[in-house]
Amino acid sequence: MSMAGDTDDDAVKALRELKAGLDRTITALSAASSRADELIERRERGVSWYEIVSTEEPPLVIETITQVLDDLGELGSRLRREEALALQREHVSITKIGELFRVSRQRVSTLLQGTRSRAEAGA
Repeated sequence: MSMAGDTDDDAVKALRELKAGLDRTITALSAASSRADELIERRERGVSWYEIVSTEEPPLVIETITQVLDDLGELGSRLRREEALALQREHVSITKIGELFRVSRQRVSTLLQGTRSRAEAGA
């Protein structure tokens, strides 16, 4: 069993990756917000939507938002899996893990099964 101060466990690694992803998200969304302000200003000056959309520099605001949501979804899912595994290693029941995560025990079971299936596929 891992010690409480063990910083090499996979849940901590997943949390560090999530933290880095959150930092990237803040930067990306700040840039997207500034870009949205520019687009609003152009529209309020009477520029057509066609001209606004066809001349918008990449990455488009919507592309940024889509990428951020995908990235956070993947990082969040990984953290949830690693936390569920860590709790299971600490002999916490699937029912209790579900209560802690505010999901059904079936969802927890699926999380844990999905992890085993990926591990088996890589073996």
